[in-house]
Amino acid sequence: MMQQILQDMYIEPDLLAELNEEQKQILFYKIREEQVRRWNERENQSRSLGAQPGRAASRRSIQWLKGADGEVWVWVMGEAPGDKPFEEIVEELMAERARRQAQQEAQELWRVKEAEIEQKFREAMAKEKARFAAGKWKEETEDRRAAKQEEDRIRAKLKKCEEEERQRGEEEIRRTEKRRAKELYISLKQEEKRSERDDKEWQEQLRRSKAADEEMTRKARRARDEYKRQSLRAIEKGLVAGLSGLFQKTHLNGSGQNHRQVQRVTHRHPSIFYNMSVTPPSPAWVRPPRPNCRESILRWFTEEQRPKRAGFERNSTTIAPWFHGIISRQDSESLLMRCPEGSFLVRVSERIWGYTLSYRTASAFKHFLIDASGDCYSFLGVDQSRHATLADLVAFHKEEVITTSGGELLQESCKPRLSSPDYGGLFQ
Repeated sequence: MMQQILQDMYIEPDLLAELNEEQKQILFYKIREEQVRRWNERENQSRSLGAQPGRAASRRSIQWLKGADGEVWVWVMGEAPGDKPFEEIVEELMAERARRQAQQEAQELWRVKEAEIEQKFREAMAKEKARFAAGKWKEETEDRRAAKQEEDRIRAKLKKCEEEERQRGEEEIRRTEKRRAKELYISLKQEEKRSERDDKEWQEQLRRSKAADEEMTRKARRARDEYKRQSLRAIEKGLVAGLSGLFQKTHLNGSGQNHRQVQRVTHRHPSIFYNMSVTPPSPAWVRPPRPNCRESILRWFTEEQRPKRAGFERNSTTIAPWFHGIISRQDSESLLMRCPEGSFLVRVSERIWGYTLSYRTASAFKHFLIDASGDCYSFLGVDQSRHATLADLVAFHKEEVITTSGGELLQESCKPRLSSPDYGGLFQ
């Protein structure tokens, strides 16, 4: 199951929902580790191809500008030597923004005003010319020069009036511009205050987001340390991948050297030899990737798990008190509710080919998926130790915690409520 997840780089949402936080973090760490491995593999292939004759290696690279301290150089406005204080920079920017906007509005007002003045005096001059023409003043007077002077006098008078009105218009526009600049500045200040209030809310959201990121980083770090710790623990204990394959090979070869290997390993783990002495029959049906119905679970358990003595106590034909067969998550929590902290039970999973270990903490419940799709038993996404039997896994974690962060140590078996449980029909 784990190999399939890493191969596809995908885990189905309903299966992910079955994992607790520790399992999710370690699973994500494993997926990230696989991504890095693939990336390094592609990089090495690219370098080897670039080193071949006739192939030009890529010269593209990025270099960062560094400061005197050797770190990447960063300039923060308002904090560098010689910079104005940030508040002063903001004040100047707001004043300049208000001035430019007011000036733009004043220019537009002046353009309209100037067009009105020109139109007004153009119409006044046209009226005077019309009056002269109507009265035939020029034809009746003998002194053409006097008529010309009178016309120039009237034109000058109108021009003077036009200039005076233009000056009054300019003065009015300047006053409007100053008033508008002040209004815009006040508006920008109010906007800044609103922005500060919004900024405080944003800062609070940012603080919560950073806290969440830091918590996620701590979880990822714990997951990494847990992954390394469990890997080392598995090597020290000798419970690594391939144990069951080793015994199957030894049983088939029957050589003296292999027989001595069996004696050495079974001296440390006698239950392994007892269970592996029964060679499980090959399944007579094609198992789907995941359980699709209750009948398929029953058939899987009957044909593959019962020959491995799954659910039984070690070196015994008695069903283990911690094994509850096919029950739901809600039923398991209901059973554990009346048990002390550290109590546990194992039930058949309906999500994967395996089991779920339900654990009672001081204030809640944890559920760990146990992958049994191969020839060993291990926690999905958490435990690096692989065990030949389900009873070995339970016994191992009575002495070793499941996760360092959670400290889950299996202490007391949660027994079924009924004296004669049916285990969901698994042993019929």
